[in-house]
Amino acid sequence: MAPYEALYGWKYISPIYWDEVGERTELGPDIYSQTTELVAKIRDRMSSTQSQQKSYADQRRRDLEFIVEDHVFVKITPMKGVMRFGKKGNLIHRYIGPIEIPERVGTLAYRVSLLPNLAGVHNVFHVSMLRKYLSNPSYVLNYEPLQQTPNMSFKERPTQILDRQERRHRNKVIHMVKVKWLNHSEEDAT
Repeated sequence: MAPYEALYGWKYISPIYWDEVGERTELGPDIYSQTTELVAKIRDRMSSTQSQQKSYADQRRRDLEFIVEDHVFVKITPMKGVMRFGKKGNLIHRYIGPIEIPERVGTLAYRVSLLPNLAGVHNVFHVSMLRKYLSNPSYVLNYEPLQQTPNMSFKERPTQILDRQERRHRNKVIHMVKVKWLNHSEEDAT
């Protein structure tokens, strides 16, 4: 049933839909009671749908609160063709950071200290745009330079050409060469 029909008790009359015009059999308190019942039914269904949608939304909702001098990641929403935070395209980062929070602004907003290259971006963000940064020392990679042993040579160079071939591919000539490298056998030639 259409909302117009539920409220007024008859179908909407337009050039697209011509209904029979004439006397109605339902007059008086009957039409009023039917209309109120229909409106009550519509309100009940709308409230049950709203409560169901609210329960879906509440499952993902988290109460976040950050402390001054915490570090957070800031969510950047990628939009096609729009350059934000110095990046453009679909494969950009979803978050930037970690960034320090110097001050809290209101109950749900925080001011963050952005890098100088992001000077054109407003530095106050809603709590939904922030993710907590948990520092973990195991994530830091230790760089140890590779020690050269007497048998190891970092300078690879070709010593001998073993084979030459020419192949045609789509009206082009491709020259292929098999090369023997220094400190490698002939089986390792490429």
